[in-house]
Amino acid sequence: MRDLSKVFKALSDVNRIRILKMLEVRPLCVCEITNVLELATSTVSKHLSILRDAGFIMDEKAGKWVNYRLNQSRTDTYAGQLMPLLASWLPGDERVLEDVEKVCSVDRDTICGA
Repeated sequence: MRDLSKVFKALSDVNRIRILKMLEVRPLCVCEITNVLELATSTVSKHLSILRDAGFIMDEKAGKWVNYRLNQSRTDTYAGQLMPLLASWLPGDERVLEDVEKVCSVDRDTICGA
């Protein structure tokens, strides 16, 4: 029951849903997500931690960057079953569409420095 609770907790916050929708576009680092959401880095890091603990996302170190991406493994019973549904949710949501547009133009080298 604890795992199911983590999944619903992860989906109970608008910013965490926005992050998941952003990661549908491409993997992102913390600075890119922070730039799009216009939140403090510590806040974004906490959201990412909750999403990772629930099984929705994974992180990968690539040089000096840590890239966050959707967990496509489907091995997690609850998050894995919800991921295909989540992909079909909010197709016309204005905020999600704005976030997607920003994700397409955000550049980690410009934001965080190379």
